Amino acid sequence: MREAPPPVFIFFGSFFLNHYGYTHLSAGDLLRYERKRPDSEFGQLIDSYIKEGRIVPVEITINLLRKAMEKTMTENENKFRFLIDGFPRNLDNFEGWTRDMDGKADVKFVLFFDCSNEVCIDRCLERGKSSGRTDDNRESLNKRIETFLQCTRPIIEQYERQGKVRTIDASHSVDEVFNNVKKILDKEG
Repeated sequence: MREAPPPVFIFFGSFFLNHYGYTHLSAGDLLRYERKRPDSEFGQLIDSYIKEGRIVPVEITINLLRKAMEKTMTENENKFRFLIDGFPRNLDNFEGWTRDMDGKADVKFVLFFDCSNEVCIDRCLERGKSSGRTDDNRESLNKRIETFLQCTRPIIEQYERQGKVRTIDASHSVDEVFNNVKKILDKEG
């Protein structure tokens, strides 16, 4: 049996993003960091949502993203372009972002990494062997896929109607996916 390729997000190194002037912010990483922070008022709530494969309330996620963006721009005023990974995930996220961030951080385009459910599961299970993530197990992954289909897919369709989605076939090798992302970023600037 052929080994599943590594998750495509691994190739987004700082050099690659810096070349295009983007700062990478992962909503999931911010949430995982916040849930482990000893004095976090939301840590337990975030933990239960993540373990159940559910979407964390929008107010928490937007607050974490906003703080990370403000910190980045305070540290370097030339850092005002962000690649936000894993957000928005549902209508509540979409509406919350539009309500709270419209005019402050507008969405230029959406990179949609598309692959089959099985490819996605195989890659995440492989990642789970070394990531230490509690949600990289088949049960959580199946719940996350169901959540994606019910909640996130309609948001992608909303952005498609706005002409903002750039779809990448993520079932290909990391090199092929990398080259396709590079072409999009070269075009989008």
